[in-house]
Amino acid sequence: MAADKRATRLGVLALVGLVLLSLIGVRLWFLQTVQADELQERVTASKTRTVQLVPERGRIFDADGRVLADSERVLTVAVDYQLLRRKANRDEIFRRLSGWIDVPVEDMEARYQSGRYSPFLPMPLKEDVTEEVAAAILERSEDFPGVEILTESRRVYPYAPHAAHVIGYMGAITAEQEDDYRAQGYLSNERVGQFGVELAFEELLHGEWGRRVYEVDAANRPVRLLEEIPPISGYDIQLTIDLDMQQYVEQALETSLYDRRQQLAPNPEVEKPDGTRERMDPAQPEQVPFKAPAGSAVMMNYDTAEVVAMASYPTFDNRWFEAGLSGDKFKEIFPVTDDPDQSILVNRAAQGRYNLGSTFKPFVAYAALETGLLGPNDYHLDQGTYRMTTVDQDRCDAGLVRCVYKNAICSGTGRPCTYGYVNVNDALAVSSDTYFYRIGEEIFAANQGAPVLQDMVKLFGFGADTGIDLPYEFDGTVPDRELKKRYAELGIITEGEGRGYYSGDNVQLAIGQGLLSATPLQLANGYAAIANQGFLYRPQLVKAVFEPGVPDSDRIGFADLSQARVHQSFDRPELIRQIPFEPEIRLPIVAGLRRVTAPGGGQGLNSSLTGNYHRPTGENLFYDYPASAIPLAGKTGTAQGAGNYPWNDSSAFAAFSIDESRPYVMSAYLEKSGYGSQAAAPVVKCSFLAMSGLAPMDPVVPSDPLDLSSSEAAPDQRLADTSCFASRGGTGLGAAE
Repeated sequence: MAADKRATRLGVLALVGLVLLSLIGVRLWFLQTVQADELQERVTASKTRTVQLVPERGRIFDADGRVLADSERVLTVAVDYQLLRRKANRDEIFRRLSGWIDVPVEDMEARYQSGRYSPFLPMPLKEDVTEEVAAAILERSEDFPGVEILTESRRVYPYAPHAAHVIGYMGAITAEQEDDYRAQGYLSNERVGQFGVELAFEELLHGEWGRRVYEVDAANRPVRLLEEIPPISGYDIQLTIDLDMQQYVEQALETSLYDRRQQLAPNPEVEKPDGTRERMDPAQPEQVPFKAPAGSAVMMNYDTAEVVAMASYPTFDNRWFEAGLSGDKFKEIFPVTDDPDQSILVNRAAQGRYNLGSTFKPFVAYAALETGLLGPNDYHLDQGTYRMTTVDQDRCDAGLVRCVYKNAICSGTGRPCTYGYVNVNDALAVSSDTYFYRIGEEIFAANQGAPVLQDMVKLFGFGADTGIDLPYEFDGTVPDRELKKRYAELGIITEGEGRGYYSGDNVQLAIGQGLLSATPLQLANGYAAIANQGFLYRPQLVKAVFEPGVPDSDRIGFADLSQARVHQSFDRPELIRQIPFEPEIRLPIVAGLRRVTAPGGGQGLNSSLTGNYHRPTGENLFYDYPASAIPLAGKTGTAQGAGNYPWNDSSAFAAFSIDESRPYVMSAYLEKSGYGSQAAAPVVKCSFLAMSGLAPMDPVVPSDPLDLSSSEAAPDQRLADTSCFASRGGTGLGAAE
């Protein structure tokens, strides 16, 4: 029995051994056949390292092929990374190089410790060294073991600061961006677009990485180069921007702002609740200078939606971002401030958040005519003030609700202007506020508080971004119940104000005030839809994308677009919506806007109350506008600022050509600069004269070398010939709006 048990045990052990051997055999077979390729790849990978090669960035051209952004070859001092691994070697190399390249040893050590540089490529220590320094280092190669002079590229902007807010700038990948860019394959030490077109089209401009594959030893040191695939340069991009007009618009904008800073706003006496009178702001003198700190302007083709010029002030020279500035120097040029007036790195044309004032009135007029609230020939008696009729009058009399609204002050009387009987044409020409106050109240009451006015003006693009190919565009706001509730929750308005949307809110909206906010780009695009009979397009900034390598032209500073291979063309505008715009609605609006800019546009408008002639708001400025210039229809606007103080009022103006062969539209907005006819309108007038060939334009020339000792973000640029700013002192009564 004992023998039998031993035999059984031995049999079991043999069976177990056979099973184990079989499993080992199966596993060996699996590894040698099924997983052979995968395992070989792992072995190979452990013996190789792949280094990405950064491509040359694509170029950016203006509409005529002028090179706005390019890549320039620069010399870089770099050291073989392997020689830097030992601290003693690193310290000695850094010590020897420090005086030659003017970089402290501590800064070089910080670069090494940053971990941002590949151990398989020479580590750069100083970019953009002179040829003399590079030659001197190479001549002393025995003193600088492992040191190389690399030829690399740097972004250059030949016509900076022109169109800087549009083109944008480059910068190092930030900590917040690193995970996203690394996931796309970027190297940590690459420079990427951080603003403007450089950011919006980063993927196209960047190009495709190349690679080098090295065999490495057990210490991860390269032994030999196994493979090299060169990088593919980025696509070249042609913008719709015309740099000649861009320069002129920038100069006109800055000229007007400068001029307004020399002007004074009144600090009038007002009656206090106790019957006494004192200055509106007792802390200020009788006249207060306009601050006029900032502004923007946009010119577009309203048939193609192409942006011809987009200016924002204060502007900046985008070459600063390639100048290797220290942190302290950068803060000196671009100071961190809580004052929005001083913000430089903001494209106010697409990011500004503004009340529009009376430039908003054409869209309100459309709402009244389209809904049948008023007809083109329905008259309103303008007596200078408007008293709401749908609000409980006892609440009005008790001062619980504001019920009385006034027109702008007439310069001849010091009192609210009175215009007598006005229809929509007249109301737009002289900018009768009471006409639009009435629309705001009655359209609200007729629709039981439904957001009909809001829905009508949103057709023209307000309350939503335009979709232009620029980052950080502001959507804008059209006030309604939901917006007020959200603002109350955020503490922007009081909890009581956020409880509902009332007729008084609609009255303010009807003259472009209250919680309405929009960008100058939205304003221009809305006027474009009036000009082109109701087609709201997405503003277009890119004309074409070309395959890499567009050659240079014989004309210095230009690319030869005739030799370019088109990758993608944008020859047709993208329609957002077609707005219902019957001629019987559109024509009276256009006629009223035409009178604003036409000499004698106020004729036939005689107040039944005063018998006086009332000039349109733009008549004084456009009195000498040549008949051969692009004929305009437009609207002035003055947006009330903080405290309703006159020196805080902002100036707005928008206009479009009524000559369909020259289909341009333009808006300008100058912050804290006073009446629309006195600050923004001259920018538009002069720009249209330049577009007509009737105002002299400076030739566009390459920029002077960047002055690294300067502390200004950009040098001054103003018009040499300011005759187009001329305005006459008119006769009769009229608000200089």
